[in-house]
This record gives sequence, C-alpha cells and structure tokens, in this order.
Amino acid sequence: MWEYTDKVKDHFLNPRNVGQIEDADGVGEVGSLACGDALTLYIKVKDNVITDAKFQTFGCASAIASSSALTELLVGKTVEEAEQITNKDIADYLGGLPREKMHCSVMGQEALEQAIKNMRGEAPPRAEHEHEGELICECFGVYDEEILRAIKENDLKTVEDITNFTKAGGGCGKCIDDLERLLAEARGEGVCETPGETPDYPAKGMTNIERMHLIGSVINEEVRPMLQADGGDVMLVDIDRKLVTVKLMGMCTNCPSSKLTLTNVVENKLREKVDPQIKVREA
Repeated sequence: MWEYTDKVKDHFLNPRNVGQIEDADGVGEVGSLACGDALTLYIKVKDNVITDAKFQTFGCASAIASSSALTELLVGKTVEEAEQITNKDIADYLGGLPREKMHCSVMGQEALEQAIKNMRGEAPPRAEHEHEGELICECFGVYDEEILRAIKENDLKTVEDITNFTKAGGGCGKCIDDLERLLAEARGEGVCETPGETPDYPAKGMTNIERMHLIGSVINEEVRPMLQADGGDVMLVDIDRKLVTVKLMGMCTNCPSSKLTLTNVVENKLREKVDPQIKVREA
C-alpha cells in the first residue's frame, strides 16, 4: 500500500479548481480513459499572466491531487514562469508522491505544455504524436521521445523507474527490450546491436506483476521446501523493484548461519530463477 502525504490526501479529498473554462485561452488534453488516466487542463491568460486554471481528471488519487496542485501553482504566474514548472515541482508541492505514482505528475506537466501550445496556436488541445518518433508502449501509447525525456529530466536508472514515471512497460511487457535500449541510449551506454549479445534471464520481458508472481512462486515452491527439510522456513514480506525482503522462521530464526542462508540459498535461487540483480534482505 502506498504512503501518501497529508497534502496529497487533502488535494484528493478537496480538489481545487475542478471544472472547465468555457472561454479558455489554452486547453491541454493528455492520457486516455483506455490507459486509466486522463487529464484536461484549461488556462485563462490576461496580459501574459495566468489568471485562472481548472481541470477535469479521470484517474487515481495521485492523478487528481497532481492536477489540483498544478492549478494552484499556475494562477498568478506569467506564461514564461509556467513553462518552467516540471513534474518534480508538482510532486514537491504535494510533499512528494510514491515513486510508482510519479507518472501522474508527469501527466500534469504534459497537459500544461499542451495548453500553452494551444494558447499560442501551435497545437490542437489534444497532443498529437504524428511527429514524435516511435511508438514504444502500445498499451499506454507512450513514444520514445517521452521516455527519453523522462529518463533525462528525472535521472531514471531502471526500466521500473521508466514504468513509474511514464507507465510504459506496465502492460503486456512487450516493450521491455525497447525500454532497456532507450535507457542505455539516454545514459550514453553502448547498445548491443546483435540479438543474443544482451544477457538473458528468466524474468526478462515480464511485466512487474508477472515478475512478482515468479518471485513468490520460486520462494514457495523451491526455497521453502529446502529450508523446511532442515526445520527452517521463510516468508516473503515485500518486493521493491530488485530488493526482496523476507522473514526467516523456524530453525532459521536464531541460526548463526542465517545470513549465509539469505545469500547462499534465498538470494542465489532468486538470481538463478528470476533476475541476476536481485538482492535479498531480512525483515
């Protein structure tokens, strides 16, 4: 369960500036109901200052809170000042967002950029992707330029980070290899051009949910029987990206070799059966 700040809860339960501006000077629409989150942002501008901002959002608590916070950040700013607002500013204004929900703040930044372009006559209200490069994630309609930008602006390190900030890779998982390629490209690393040069592992190409199920299956079906044979046991407590937290039980609880059990049995088995970069710690 994600931990939300009091300010996130407040903006979700009591969202500011909900609605639409009939004679808006700029409108930005991002996301879609099919993808789970959609935001329409309206701005009113007078003498180059944003005098009003309203929104309509379909999405989770973080999406609503981020949209509400964005409108508060906008009113009173010049258009140029508004253009400097980033997804980090939105998240910071709310006292932080769970990393898995940062894509909600990114959606707010994109809606703002689209609204300003629309105000200037540079684009229609809804963002079009005809000239934005290659479609990477078909499930959520995410393009390569959006992903590269998110990586660079937020210093993303892993594919899971990309999913948290853009939702790309959170569906069928077919785009995982492309996300790894873009991550390497953005970080200036060499990318293998020949298939087979990239080390393979069982969880490669899996969605986050599939990967979590695999971890649970390996622990329950392979690790636990090994420990139970000697009077011990283990229970899965948490999975945070590549960090797996477990609780040793039975004879393993006070065993002087418990640390070796964590690394030589639990961690090694998960690295072999799931992902070689997994680390295991005791709760």
